[in-house]
Amino acid sequence: MSSLVNEAKSVRLRRTQSVNRAEDISHEERKERARQPDKPIHQPNDSLLSSSSGYENYRGFLNLCIVLLVLSNGRVALENIIKYGILVDPVQWFTMFLGEPRYVPTLYLLLIYNVFVLVAYEVEVALFKNIVSEKTAMLIKVANLTAILIYPAGYVTIASVSPIIASIVLSTYITLFMKLISYGQVNSWCRLDRSGHKSSSKRRRSVSANVSHTANGVSESALVVYPNNINLRDLYYFLFAPTLCYELNFPRSGRIRKRFLLARILEMLFLMQLILGLIQQWVVPTIRNSMTPFRDLDYSRIVERLLKLAVPNHFIWLIFFYWYFHSCMNIVAELLRFADREFYRDWWNSESVQYFWQNWNIPVHRWCLRHLFFPLVKMGISKKNASIVVFFFSAFFHEYLVSIPLNMFRYWAFIGMLSQVPFAWFVSSFLSGKYSNMAVWLSLIIGQPLAILMYYHDYYILHYE
Repeated sequence: MSSLVNEAKSVRLRRTQSVNRAEDISHEERKERARQPDKPIHQPNDSLLSSSSGYENYRGFLNLCIVLLVLSNGRVALENIIKYGILVDPVQWFTMFLGEPRYVPTLYLLLIYNVFVLVAYEVEVALFKNIVSEKTAMLIKVANLTAILIYPAGYVTIASVSPIIASIVLSTYITLFMKLISYGQVNSWCRLDRSGHKSSSKRRRSVSANVSHTANGVSESALVVYPNNINLRDLYYFLFAPTLCYELNFPRSGRIRKRFLLARILEMLFLMQLILGLIQQWVVPTIRNSMTPFRDLDYSRIVERLLKLAVPNHFIWLIFFYWYFHSCMNIVAELLRFADREFYRDWWNSESVQYFWQNWNIPVHRWCLRHLFFPLVKMGISKKNASIVVFFFSAFFHEYLVSIPLNMFRYWAFIGMLSQVPFAWFVSSFLSGKYSNMAVWLSLIIGQPLAILMYYHDYYILHYE
């Protein structure tokens, strides 16, 4: 046995010596060649684009892609201006938002908003004082939440409010719907904890932890505990805060940074005008010119219009993402000294559809996990089925935000959201790495303009033919 071990060691030693000997020979050969009168310049090398070269710095190609992107889109923009002229009219937007009497119902709906808030607040007060039972309170909450969705939808439809204004109002009411669900559930957890029921350690810490929030190492105040949070000031702070998930003690920053706030305000104003200008100049003419191919069922022209709309639509979507999730939400957070600024994560690196939906809108994702997914799993529903329920929930509200303002029901947004389920399975099963990331980007670039064209076609047929 020992002889075999010694033999193996001898083989390894000979291999090491042979490698070192080869390197010495190669080194001596290079030195000898360098002394030759022909002044040699060649040596063994792989081409940089070969995988064996180990070269990875392709930054110049990325810069080339950016230059080509700017040039190609600049040509399209110039062609658009030559063909249609300057269509940008900022005054038109202000007139649409402020100038016409038929938008007065929008202000009325925003005032009614407070009625639903006060109902939710009074229910929590009654529960704390044991005036009503949990069962009665639940019935009132369900009725209140149902009214939050039905009343504005019916009013917007009857009053024939502009689709854009109606979408803004309905978005506000959906946000209220989700926030009041969170507000009611968190207070329910606190009541259970207070009455001695078992609750999860995470919920218990959110209620009874004895640590103060600090901004610069100095304690601001003792943590609020239930039922000291049951007051209108606390509720309205939550309603204005850039989050959908209620807590008794939100993390707070020490001060309002004026320079940061000013930068975000300037961004918000500039990007809003940029978005509106791009819609007027680039998107509207493209959509209008898409009617003839749709009417004639000219599929090649339909595909051409779809691709022509895809670039400006996606560009506007990216600007809107930055405008809303970075500029606007940081403005609100800074004014309220709301310290949790994680409104999005690196969704642009998504290698799966699930990763995209989990990271592009953190407030909604957290709400869906906390108030929908985990409660369903706790009820015994599998995680897969719970995820499908979450997609149905999201699909319903996407359709709600499109069909009701347009005053027509075509289910394109609903179908588009549900189609994400098989598409997610396809991407995760057959693609990986950069190819799966490309697939996610392709779905974003093509999916949205396709839905826009379908809705516009149906809206045009319904209202103008």
